[in-house]
Amino acid sequence: MADRSTEAWYPTAAYLYVLHLDGPALAWEYLRRHPDYRRDWLRRRRQPEVAQVWGLRLLEDPELDARDAHPVWFPDHDGTLQLYPDTDPPPDAAIFEFWHIPGHKHLTHDGKRLVLASRWPGCCVRLALAQGLVDGMAYLYAVRACASPCASYHTITAELDKLARVGGATPTATARSRPTPAALLELHTLQALDATLAGASLRETAEGLFGTEAVAAGWYADSGLRSRVRRLVRRGQSLMRGGYRRLAQFD
Repeated sequence: MADRSTEAWYPTAAYLYVLHLDGPALAWEYLRRHPDYRRDWLRRRRQPEVAQVWGLRLLEDPELDARDAHPVWFPDHDGTLQLYPDTDPPPDAAIFEFWHIPGHKHLTHDGKRLVLASRWPGCCVRLALAQGLVDGMAYLYAVRACASPCASYHTITAELDKLARVGGATPTATARSRPTPAALLELHTLQALDATLAGASLRETAEGLFGTEAVAAGWYADSGLRSRVRRLVRRGQSLMRGGYRRLAQFD
């Protein structure tokens, strides 16, 4: 059996950043592993219609993980805050102040508007800036109309609360409790997916995820460990091949 311990997917520590990703960032992690997506990128097929097949407005470099990538989803993620100029503002209207938005900022022009992603420890907000909105201008938030608008309102309110909690000072660190089972599931799923894409067997995958001792003690035909690894591999392939759209919350 080949020694897989030197391969990039083997050390679980390389995936710890996954524990802190939100839905759209996790969606990108699965999409960027899709062989056909990577092929479209390498072929320089950058037309908007090609990107939209994958649920993006523009193709993003699949070599960039979610810490450095800034994919712009199509249509917008439910939590994207849409900002428009206020054409009839009251005297005390709040004004748009770009540099007062907390976090490390990244601007992308998607062909129609500027999309701002701002990140700080433990948080990320995404804002779509309509044409004509400039610094110092009164502005308003827009919520897309739908049959059941309450869910949209609650999602937008949650994003606004992120900004309100930070206020004028961006935190330099954040304290976290133990990872949630859901976060650990994504970490193990991505590691198992990478192992499969690298040609590793189920047993080799299990050794990378759970250690050689655990595999030596619990690997047999109908073992729970074997079933668990098989489920992780199937889940990763399913998310990579379209299920990521649910994580991005636009399907």
